[in-house]
Amino acid sequence: MNLTNELAKERNREAAERTLMAWIRTSLSLISFGFGVDKVIGAINRSRWGDSARADLSVRLMAIAFIVTGIGALAAATLQHKRILRRLRHDEFVYHEHTSLGIATAVALMTIGGLCLFILIRGART
Repeated sequence: MNLTNELAKERNREAAERTLMAWIRTSLSLISFGFGVDKVIGAINRSRWGDSARADLSVRLMAIAFIVTGIGALAAATLQHKRILRRLRHDEFVYHEHTSLGIATAVALMTIGGLCLFILIRGART
């Protein structure tokens, strides 16, 4: 057992923990944003049209998309964290290229944003 290698592994474990915590914050923000959008728009609709106001389906779908993206990112980050820790336990750590969770989340958010833009533009025309 080499002390230099063990210290390097400990730094990598700590970096993996910080990365996981950042993904937890990001996921919590996405989930909270989706929930908040649904509740705020619902409150606005109720104040305009009373208790009989129907929930706007496009807003509900957007909120659900944010929540699902947050849950998916958190699940993927947890799995990635476990894989990294498992690889660090072995004496011979080999670097493997893996899919970027940040890029996957960014693509999901761009898709949600594009759909929201489409819905807004379509709604402005009617």
